[in-house]
Amino acid sequence: MEAISLAAAGMAGGTAAAPQPRLVRAAHEFEAQMMKELLKPMMASGAPGDEEDESGAGSGGALAEFATEALGRAMSEQGGLGISKQIVRDLSRSGNRNVTGKVT
Repeated sequence: MEAISLAAAGMAGGTAAAPQPRLVRAAHEFEAQMMKELLKPMMASGAPGDEEDESGAGSGGALAEFATEALGRAMSEQGGLGISKQIVRDLSRSGNRNVTGKVT
């Protein structure tokens, strides 16, 4: 996965801890799922040779699903739309603040 630097995560200066690997992984997975949903219409059935079988599913349905998921994941890891970076930046910032207010 793409390493998100301290500066990219909004924590420049080296005083804050690096973003948690679980957070980075989850942010990339979230962005990959969004990218997959955006790519689905482009991979929709109706392509030449994509005949429906008796169950109603296209013959390339599983392969197209896998390809869309892999493409979405790869795009997210290479920067994608920047959603994963923004998630890490926002959640890292909010998780590292000293909050003194009461919880109601």
